[in-house]
Amino acid sequence: MTLGTNKLGLIAGNGRFPFLLLDAARAHGTDVIVAALKEETDPEITQRAAADPGVRVHWLSLGELSRLIETFREEGVTRAVMAGQVKHKQIFASIRPDWRLAKLLLSLRSRNTDMLLGAVAKVLADEGIELISSTTYLEPLLAPAGVLTNRPPNQQEQLDISYGRDVGRVVAGHDIGQTVIVASQACVAIEAMEGTDAAIQRAGALMKTLGDEVSTLDRSLTVVKFAKPKQDMRFDVPVIGVQTIRVMHEAQATCLAVEAQKTLIFDLDKVLTQANEAGIAIVALEN
Repeated sequence: MTLGTNKLGLIAGNGRFPFLLLDAARAHGTDVIVAALKEETDPEITQRAAADPGVRVHWLSLGELSRLIETFREEGVTRAVMAGQVKHKQIFASIRPDWRLAKLLLSLRSRNTDMLLGAVAKVLADEGIELISSTTYLEPLLAPAGVLTNRPPNQQEQLDISYGRDVGRVVAGHDIGQTVIVASQACVAIEAMEGTDAAIQRAGALMKTLGDEVSTLDRSLTVVKFAKPKQDMRFDVPVIGVQTIRVMHEAQATCLAVEAQKTLIFDLDKVLTQANEAGIAIVALEN
């Protein structure tokens, strides 16, 4: 099998993101070389490649930076994209770095995600592989500005959104997390290494422990998920999907605010249907 000269390297994490980007790239006639991470990527990616001569998959471990570079070089890849989540605990706990990645890790002044991925991007660039925006080919999936659901945020939710944005800017600026969960202008939970869904679940569980005797907080939660102040669109772009709405409903969260044109919404029709059925308001705000 010989792929064409129009190639894209895809560093695939977990979830549907890699598949959506793969399909979008193929729809543009671009051949795709997938670097599938053994710790994260859905094995279904192999079946996808078997059914499409324009796709080739190479499996490697999370810490094999040298092998990633060698794979892309051998395949003639000069542009690459990261798509799909890599759990933070995988990056900082389960990773077994090769010599190149170990050297890179030792050079970092801090171990946050942006610092690490930015350094990886520089190493790739030095090897002639440009890391491009993870929203490439997926611009139609970026959240449009405005109220997206049948119900707009109510007055209390609007206050919580405003407060959550202020907190979120500070938190995201330190690359701690992108999500803040608020109730009655009180911060209930902040996303850290556990990810957005787990942070929402933690907030929901915490609210349940307060009991009915506490009346100063509204029991409903508002989820505010925003990009970093200087969001690098090459990695860690905010993403929501059907699972986000399911988790919010279980946690009794009633409102979701995201940043317009910087947040990817997967399966928008399903997301809005489920949100409307659950009475959840979704709004995309301009920065």
